Amino acid sequence: MVMNKETDRSVHMSKAARTRGHIIEKAAQLFNQRGYAGASMAELMTATGLEKGGIYNHFVSKDELAIAAFDYSIRLASRRHVRALKGKQGSSEKLQAIVAAFADSFEAISAWGGCPLMNTAIDSDDAHPALRARAQQAMDDWRYLIRRITQKGIKTGELVPSTDADAVATIMIATLEGALMLAKLYGDRTHLDRAKTHLNIYIDSLHAPL
Repeated sequence: MVMNKETDRSVHMSKAARTRGHIIEKAAQLFNQRGYAGASMAELMTATGLEKGGIYNHFVSKDELAIAAFDYSIRLASRRHVRALKGKQGSSEKLQAIVAAFADSFEAISAWGGCPLMNTAIDSDDAHPALRARAQQAMDDWRYLIRRITQKGIKTGELVPSTDADAVATIMIATLEGALMLAKLYGDRTHLDRAKTHLNIYIDSLHAPL
């Protein structure tokens, strides 16, 4: 009897977790496409296939769902970085892999509604401090990744000692995000291809003389 109760509880929890995951996945894309304020409860219900009560069985508020959805979107982006860096050697190769992972994912990013980090940073502004703080943390993590790779290159002598790791992070992220905005606006990935070429030349310029 105890085994049956435990099994029933486990099945119930598994179903609840799957439903919660389904809500987050569908809401993540909707929030990214429509914005936090722009995504209505009716649209959330349509996207998830659940009634309002079904959604609020898993989230106490729209704010809580928005944060969970943003975290989900950022995890997807982080996995892209992990895949891009796998097997790469040296700081230059790793930095260029990050550039390529972003620039070459234009179609996938566009289908998702754009870069969730940029969209959330703009959408949250001062109206949603918790979501804004989440976006800042995600940006900090991206900047830290680039800084860490750059600093290692300086330490090993691959990159010139005068390289400013924080400036490298700013230049890479600002160039990629700006190019994505242009590419989405015009429906033309040429802007991202140009950014990729420019950043690869920039990264090559950081090499220490042999």
